[in-house]
Amino acid sequence: MNAYLCFVMNEDVVPYDELTLPKKKQVAMMFDRIAFRYDLMNHLLSFGIDVSWRKKMVATLRPHQPKTILDVATGTADVALLLSKLNPEKIVGLDISDEMLEIGRKKISEGRLGEMISLENGDSENLLFQSNKFDAATVAFGIRNFENLEKGLSEIYRVLKPGGHFVILEFSKPKTFPFKQLYHFYFTHVCPLLGQWITHDKQAYEYLHRSVSAFPEGNTLLSILKKTGFEQTQCKPLSFGISSLYTARKS
Repeated sequence: MNAYLCFVMNEDVVPYDELTLPKKKQVAMMFDRIAFRYDLMNHLLSFGIDVSWRKKMVATLRPHQPKTILDVATGTADVALLLSKLNPEKIVGLDISDEMLEIGRKKISEGRLGEMISLENGDSENLLFQSNKFDAATVAFGIRNFENLEKGLSEIYRVLKPGGHFVILEFSKPKTFPFKQLYHFYFTHVCPLLGQWITHDKQAYEYLHRSVSAFPEGNTLLSILKKTGFEQTQCKPLSFGISSLYTARKS
């Protein structure tokens, strides 16, 4: 399957099939609904491994010592808080869910990091920042939710400074036995049941599996990154391929 077909499939996958709202609005609605249990579900579904994945994501930027960082799809600001350990001058977290941002702001306030980290409601595909503004950009578990993947990547490319670094952390699909089979069963049957029990939104976690299945991962995503202008693109599978860490650089 070529990159274009994967992209079209990903664009058509929405959280609530019965609604006629565009994907972007549905995703915002979904995260508003599950925000109150989002962190708990992340840690529960990944058995806590998601914390180490985020730490590895942030560690890739440490050698570059970025002073200004944009965290797209920041959610409840877990990545933004980890990025603060790099001692940048400014971190801007962006998300389309007000409920997620509100939880993130409480964490930032508790950590007394309000001067370093600011959170804004914004659209990743229409960034309201000047070009060549940030030294680095990150997206953790949010890029598959973009309504228009190439447009979102192009916007991130635009606001990065020349030589700026881009890091993506996203779910992927294990390819080897028995992890492939276990992964499929877990995400197809267990996750939606836990989602229904803990967040009362089974569809949100059915969407999780469908969006991961449709997402153009691995070499396909690297090709799309190159198409939008990025260079030095790399993909590193984590935890037997359950997630993948992508790095790229603006020329």
